[in-house]
Amino acid sequence: MPNKKHQHYKIYKPYGYLSQFVNNGPKKNSKKLLGELYDFPEGIMAIGRLDENSEGLLLLTTDGKVSNHICSSKIEKEYCVQLDGAITDEAINQLRQGVEIGFEGKKYFTKPCEVKLLNETPSFPIRSKKIRDERHGPTTWISIVLNEGKFRQVRKMTSAVGFPTLRLVRIRVGKIFLEEMKIGNVKIINLEENGI
Repeated sequence: MPNKKHQHYKIYKPYGYLSQFVNNGPKKNSKKLLGELYDFPEGIMAIGRLDENSEGLLLLTTDGKVSNHICSSKIEKEYCVQLDGAITDEAINQLRQGVEIGFEGKKYFTKPCEVKLLNETPSFPIRSKKIRDERHGPTTWISIVLNEGKFRQVRKMTSAVGFPTLRLVRIRVGKIFLEEMKIGNVKIINLEENGI
């Protein structure tokens, strides 16, 4: 019997969804899962994760090898992050050089990464849960490009320099971009065309 052709998707993961298809956790009936967005084929898996409160580009595949490759440090992931407060140059430099965060009960020092201050607010769709507004003090948007992806890493990094994350949207994985997708959108993609 010939091998079944693998399928690959990109989705705009909404805020409040788990990056999985089965939830065996204690609150399993109250959590939203990716399978509610689309009728995906059997054997589908998320490539890496975005935590429940994060949103944006998430790739899905039926091919475990592809998943391992994209999760490796060879592939960059880019995030737009709204921070609580007006971030300082000093804090941006600390993020670039690497900061100490907790990971699996141990101290972990993040690798140097690319961090840019965004002078304009990105035009993402409005999030389902309201984010506090400017009346409660200034917010700043930055872009962070990582080659690693520890659990809740971006949130831990911005907290470590004193500017907690209010909203986190992944906009790129390698050469694949979120583009103008709407929240909850699903697209079939060809990974070879995208250099993966």
